[in-house]
Amino acid sequence: HAESPETKRRLKNLVEVSGLGDRLSWRKAQPLERAEMERIHLPAYLDAFKRLSDAGGGNAGHYSPFGQGSFEIAALSAGLVRQAVSDVFHRRVDNAYVLSRPPGHHCLPDASMGFCLLANIPLALEALRAEAGPVRAAVVDWDVHHGNGTEACFYDRDDTLTISLHQEHCFPPDQGQAEARGRGKGTGFNLNIPLLPGGGHQAYMDAFDLLVTPALRAFRPEIIVVASGLDANAFDPLARMQCHSETFRAMAARIKALAAELCGGRLLAAHEGGYSEGYVPFCGLAVIEEFAGHRTPVQDPFLGILGEQQPAADFIAFQRQRLEAQAKSLGF
Repeated sequence: HAESPETKRRLKNLVEVSGLGDRLSWRKAQPLERAEMERIHLPAYLDAFKRLSDAGGGNAGHYSPFGQGSFEIAALSAGLVRQAVSDVFHRRVDNAYVLSRPPGHHCLPDASMGFCLLANIPLALEALRAEAGPVRAAVVDWDVHHGNGTEACFYDRDDTLTISLHQEHCFPPDQGQAEARGRGKGTGFNLNIPLLPGGGHQAYMDAFDLLVTPALRAFRPEIIVVASGLDANAFDPLARMQCHSETFRAMAARIKALAAELCGGRLLAAHEGGYSEGYVPFCGLAVIEEFAGHRTPVQDPFLGILGEQQPAADFIAFQRQRLEAQAKSLGF
């Protein structure tokens, strides 16, 4: 299946053999408890998920097949994100990268979706709030697919700014429009940035400069969580965005600088999608190197050709015009 353990295993291996692993603090965590899950998820969904998991597997939503024991595995994945959020907020670590599976950014309160079985980041933020009180949090989702689950969890709230950069009409194909800005008290606290297929490296740089950065500065979060999908890379089988490892390095550098400016460096990334077994490790390593402040000797063997395959200047200019128009409509 496209969503397999292999990309995560290979990323972990590359971090270790590169020597970067020796500079990191490796941590584990306890699984999320059922009561913690119910802060976001409906009991009926959790019951159905557990029943199917115990019976050998199934599908409790849309495009989210799972096998026996996946309820407990998802609880552990969500528990890792919860622990990292707490550790970063309370400054027990400088920042964090959570290499967990299954992902979470498509999961809805009442259904799994898009390989996501629990809403990892929303659950972690609600656990933090239960522990520390009100917290202003920002979620920046650079997975190539729209972060519809995270959006749904916080759509009517003003304590969480949700930002999703994604390939337009990719998945879910009917969601992620720029016009979706939140509801009620949450109006203005959801920002979708749909990018044209094939936009490449510069589309993400322009999106960060024109929209992500001013939105974060206006909101001034106390913690920033990245939904770190690595599937905008040019080799991914489930998208067509033409990015490379230096795209992810540059986004990581920008978000790290913003965290230092806005929230005392409180920053973590939770692993989401990414389905190219051969290329995800180079993209993930670039992010973790940037977070750790250490560049290893590892060279991306595909960087040269991917740099040459970036879109033409007129296409880049057209995409930037779209982003400038969106930024102008928001007063940035």
